[in-house]
Amino acid sequence: MFFMGARGRLEAELVPAAGYEIDLLNLAGIDRRNPLKALRAAGLAAAALPGARRILAEREADVVVGGGGFVAGPAGLAARSKRIPLVLTEADRHLGLANRMLARSAERVCLAFPIEGCEGSRFTVTGRAVGRAVLEADRGRARRRFGIDPGSKVLLIMGGSLGARSINYAAIEGLAEQSGRNFEVIHVAGSRDFPGVSERLAIAGNRSGYTLLEYEPDLGDCLAACDLVLARSGGSVFELTATGKPAVLVPYPHATGDHQSANAEWMTAAGAAVVVPDDQLDATRLTAEVGSIFTDRDRLESMSAASRGLAMPDASGRIADQVMAAASTPGEGSGTADGKAVTTGAFD
Repeated sequence: MFFMGARGRLEAELVPAAGYEIDLLNLAGIDRRNPLKALRAAGLAAAALPGARRILAEREADVVVGGGGFVAGPAGLAARSKRIPLVLTEADRHLGLANRMLARSAERVCLAFPIEGCEGSRFTVTGRAVGRAVLEADRGRARRRFGIDPGSKVLLIMGGSLGARSINYAAIEGLAEQSGRNFEVIHVAGSRDFPGVSERLAIAGNRSGYTLLEYEPDLGDCLAACDLVLARSGGSVFELTATGKPAVLVPYPHATGDHQSANAEWMTAAGAAVVVPDDQLDATRLTAEVGSIFTDRDRLESMSAASRGLAMPDASGRIADQVMAAASTPGEGSGTADGKAVTTGAFD
């Protein structure tokens, strides 16, 4: 297996660090708010198509797996032009631009959620793959790592690799004084926000029971150690359900297609989460929401059970089954038992 990605993006570092090879194309995301940038991105995608075709030929790919990002567009078109089987994965509750463009010609489309209009043998609800480190993390070991008493309630705060500023600052203002008394906190601030959050926590007294981290690569220990999560509602909702964690979700208001609100609704409809709109988030509201859940044991247990009920921890295996089935489809590059797969767009 090898990857195809975009120069200057996070995958250029993460994929080699994980021990896989990656080929990079010159691409940019489509900014729908800026017509000139959108036009430039479309031009780069068109110009990348010959390069994507060359990479697939040189790698002798037997199947292409698209992750729905802008890399998946030229890679998917290149696969179709070379008659290489194409499998798409969609992490949101609607098809993104690349997947809408490619879905009709793909052998398989793996959906994280059921999507209206995406029915039939080509579409399969597989869930979204969750890392092994998350699924296999041990609660006792994780709590020992963070110095947390086995009987304590723990809130995990996270907002992505860079951070979610509104969540980060509201958490420090509203929760730092409560940590160590009513519950303990593990706060993953993100690389962008960490210096400011660290400074604010120091001003608040850097109280006991408040563990501040800049970044965690897999979140396995953090999720294993906690009882409740405060977070955005991107793809991480699948890590939450896989580990049976209830949540207070703050959807990012500028997410493409408002998909984070749709993701949050999936958890709230099941009773696994409560939602606080970003423009309503402040220290007072946050303290009230977290406090009301932690002081009601029955509610916390009910939300946890609802979260577990949404879990699809075998999503990786389901997607792999679809990829293997597609790889056996007759085509120019398919049909070998030890075939090669190229994964694209998974980091966009």
